[in-house]
Amino acid sequence: MVKRFSKAYTGKKVLITGNTGFKGSWLTLWLKSLGASVYGYSLDIPTLPSLYKIARINIPMVWGDVVDVSKITQVVKRVKPDIVFHLAAQPLVRASYRDPIETHQVNVIGSAAVLEAVRHCPAVRAVVMITTDKVYENQELNKPFKETDPLGGYDPYSASKAAAEIVITSYRSAYFNGAHYGQKHRTLIASARAGNVIGGGDFAEDRLVPDCLRAFQAGTPVSIRNPQAVRPWQHVLEPLAGYLQLGERLLRGDAECASAWNFGPKARDARPVKWVVNCLTEKWGPDARFKIDHRKHPHETNYLRLNIAKAEELLAWSPRWSSETAVEKVVYFHKAWKNKEDMRKVCLGQIKEYVEACAK
Repeated sequence: MVKRFSKAYTGKKVLITGNTGFKGSWLTLWLKSLGASVYGYSLDIPTLPSLYKIARINIPMVWGDVVDVSKITQVVKRVKPDIVFHLAAQPLVRASYRDPIETHQVNVIGSAAVLEAVRHCPAVRAVVMITTDKVYENQELNKPFKETDPLGGYDPYSASKAAAEIVITSYRSAYFNGAHYGQKHRTLIASARAGNVIGGGDFAEDRLVPDCLRAFQAGTPVSIRNPQAVRPWQHVLEPLAGYLQLGERLLRGDAECASAWNFGPKARDARPVKWVVNCLTEKWGPDARFKIDHRKHPHETNYLRLNIAKAEELLAWSPRWSSETAVEKVVYFHKAWKNKEDMRKVCLGQIKEYVEACAK
């Protein structure tokens, strides 16, 4: 049904860490539709409800902590995947303020553990390490960040992801150097920094769109903390397409792609929080309301946008759905779930729509 990337992934063994999460579940469904043999490694199902459950995802997997080097190494050695997508993480800024140690353990040590497992399994040909758009040192200069900009992190989450990028670069330089590809090793490693991802099936706490949808469904107004904060909003399928395109190039042995990559929306789709909430309320209907929360909250950046020229020029990747289209897809998905529709079918239908948009 879904033809894009099929030649690259049909028959390939793929290991996804964090496969039970929001992005991991979408990626699993897409890869399965491409004919890949997908294996998972996750600590648990992070939310209830979850996309993993409502889309009836069923793949061979191991339940385990990503910081457990011995266990993840055993899994990688047993599966012998052609490619690894590392998505396992503590993904929430506000949660990182509450538990910074766990955030650093999962995001930094977990990344190192996955790379160490790969180091001991020469069968792996490609690794795509997922970090975040928040890895950059943000001095609020209102400019989009390029992959070569300095790394940093005000909050523990951002700092942990910036540190993970340093770990990734270190492993790539020390053990999987592109200059030695085909001689001393045959593994290529890239990192991917995506914008603020939205989409159906995200049920996380302290995340704008899920918080809005829960409130709308309950008929109560949602509280908005930072209405003027600008973020690079994009539908989840946008960065996933970038990850798949990047993985395809790595599997082909394109050593020039073993580096860091930004995947974000067009400049016009870097929107204020209030715009997103207004769009959601308009698409949802009369039960949707919001109010501004004027209480003091932990620091969050006011402006964040990514420069995606590298991915556009070298990967021929570009965003296809506007932020408004992304919101429409989210609302459609959530109402379909509320009406007890077949959510696996809905997911595959939206993947098909996205691929058709790419073809145009």
